[in-house]
Amino acid sequence: MKVTTEKNDQVANLIFASIYPHYLNRLEKNGRTKEELNQVIEWFTGFDQDALQALIDDKATFATFFERAKIHPNAHLIKGVVCGYRIEEIEDEFEVYKQCRRMEKLIDELARGRKMEKILRQEK
Repeated sequence: MKVTTEKNDQVANLIFASIYPHYLNRLEKNGRTKEELNQVIEWFTGFDQDALQALIDDKATFATFFERAKIHPNAHLIKGVVCGYRIEEIEDEFEVYKQCRRMEKLIDELARGRKMEKILRQEK
C-alpha cells in the first residue's frame, strides 16, 4: 500500500497519550510489562521514563513526539509489514508515518514474545 499525504497528516495529528494505553493494554494481555514497553520506546526514541511521561502529560502529537525524538541509529534495521505497509517502502517524505510504523513494529514484536535482544537491533 502507498502512504498518502492525508494518511501521514492524520497520524501526525494523533495524540500519543491517546494511543499509548492501547500499546500497553495489548502488551499486558500478552504477558509483557509497561517497563518493557518503555524500554523499547526509549531504545527507539531516546525518551527516558520522565521525558515520556512529560510528552504524555503535554498531550503531544505524534509529529511533536518524533520531532523531539533522537531516533536510534539502527532504526533502519526495522523492516517488515505493519498494518499492510512495508516499512522499508514508505517514502522518506512521510517521515512521521514511517517512524510510527517502525515503533509499532517493535511493539508488535514485543507482544508476540520476541526476545528483547532481537527487538533492540544491533548492527552485525
